[in-house]
Amino acid sequence: MEVKESTAQVTREALRAIFPTQGQIPQEFALPSEVHQREYLSDGFLKEWSGAAHDVYSPVAVAQPDGTYQRQRIGSYPVCTEKEALEALEAAVAAYDNGRGTWPTMGVDGRIKCVEHFTQRMIAQKDLVVKLIMWEIGKSWADSVKEFDRTVEYIYATIDALKNLDRQSSGFEIEQGIVAQVRRSPLGVVLCMGPFNYPLNETFTTLIPALIMGNTILFKPPKHGTLLFCPLLEAFRDSFPEGVVNTIYGRGHAIVPALMKSGKVNVLTLIGSSKVADELKKLHPKVNRLRAILGLDAKNAAIITQNADLKLAVEETVLGALSFNGQRCTALKIIFVHRSQVDSFLEKLTEAVGKLKYGMPWEKGVALTPLPEPHKPAYLKECIDDALQHGAQVVNPGGGQAFESFVYPAILYPVNKEMKLYREEQFGPLIPVVAYDDLEEPIQYLIESTHGQQVSIFSQDASEVASLIDPLVNQVSRVNINCQCQRGPDVFPFTGRKDSAEGTLSVVDALRSFSIRSLVAAKMNENNKQLLNQIVSEGESNFLSTKFIF
Repeated sequence: MEVKESTAQVTREALRAIFPTQGQIPQEFALPSEVHQREYLSDGFLKEWSGAAHDVYSPVAVAQPDGTYQRQRIGSYPVCTEKEALEALEAAVAAYDNGRGTWPTMGVDGRIKCVEHFTQRMIAQKDLVVKLIMWEIGKSWADSVKEFDRTVEYIYATIDALKNLDRQSSGFEIEQGIVAQVRRSPLGVVLCMGPFNYPLNETFTTLIPALIMGNTILFKPPKHGTLLFCPLLEAFRDSFPEGVVNTIYGRGHAIVPALMKSGKVNVLTLIGSSKVADELKKLHPKVNRLRAILGLDAKNAAIITQNADLKLAVEETVLGALSFNGQRCTALKIIFVHRSQVDSFLEKLTEAVGKLKYGMPWEKGVALTPLPEPHKPAYLKECIDDALQHGAQVVNPGGGQAFESFVYPAILYPVNKEMKLYREEQFGPLIPVVAYDDLEEPIQYLIESTHGQQVSIFSQDASEVASLIDPLVNQVSRVNINCQCQRGPDVFPFTGRKDSAEGTLSVVDALRSFSIRSLVAAKMNENNKQLLNQIVSEGESNFLSTKFIF
């Protein structure tokens, strides 16, 4: 079995050939065994689960002796009920104890040591976690390794950022006869739900800063990308006080509403759908007490002008639109090309897509892999059919061809307002291309869009780029010049306008998002000076402290 390079039209039979038999799966990439998780972490204990379980099937379909193909079963996990979810909530509430618990009152250096201990335990599980990422969501081996390594880097960057933040807060300020120390304190119980496309990295970019700032955690893994957290449960249990980290499993619609209705969740953090976020926020009985940190839908556009370097624009469009099969919130999901350049652009784009290697995720150099969501091939076909019905064509040979869980990328042109692909976030390997005559057209598209995450501008004309920056920076949160949309580097703010985000995520911003500025203040007189000096010198308070963390 070899990786395919689509130099000719891709056929259904060509796609069939990329799926292996059981004997063709390389041993070095195979799971040691199926992972059947029968425990969940709650109140500091790994509790046994004997109830219903959900079987996990990989997007990798394996050829059977009778000629059929079946998705490879890789394990199962608990389908817990509302009862277990509410018990986990009570454990998190008790561990926070109205801000008086061991974790929220622990000094910053103590919390850092706990996170460092967890990270070392996590690194020890790297091989299994990476394999589970690859098998569960079909991400290439190279990208699965990259996701793990980037997550570890993010954790250490978060630790460094917190040390720096704490150093800045270790002194006293004196203003108008008042002496004060200003620090950051936690918010309470955090309900954390991550996405399937970056199940480890994007989950931990919210979970870790929430945790290290002193909050207690209710953590629900994504539907696709659940098992990869199983090897980390013991590390969570052993690294943090009881009840600080609790995992909840089950159907989201069955267990999450009760958590929100309880009013005991202080922070909702979700990387996913704006529709789901809206529904959950409305369930909370005291919405003004709820903080939401959300990474939501996006329909990021590329604007390729008549002064663009087409070679560069094509290279970045392919990366931006098709990395991990386009299953990224930061993916380029609609391409506006000046009419004078559109024919040349489509020709070069078709050639570039045709050079992408496709196959199984463990294959070296593979760029296109099977899709984890069982319903996604049918949805993508629906989008293609809708576009064809409204006048578009599939430009590239084999575009949209599918077999089992694999869908070959389709370039669709000309796309117009009547089509789903013009307004819906496809979250898959479809590249809608729109021709425009005046730059006001893509600007108006972004103004009217319900999304406002990022945009990419391709032009070599400084005046033209400047004329786009000023209107667009007030429509989206990041304007990329001559490069694809992206999240990193992680020190940069990651957020969005409109329905694309709430709150800001980056290494430093996330620490602020999951905490609040609190201060201790007193009138500047001799009695208070002696009192404060005694508290600080004797180390009687973890909050009021001049301790300097190196």
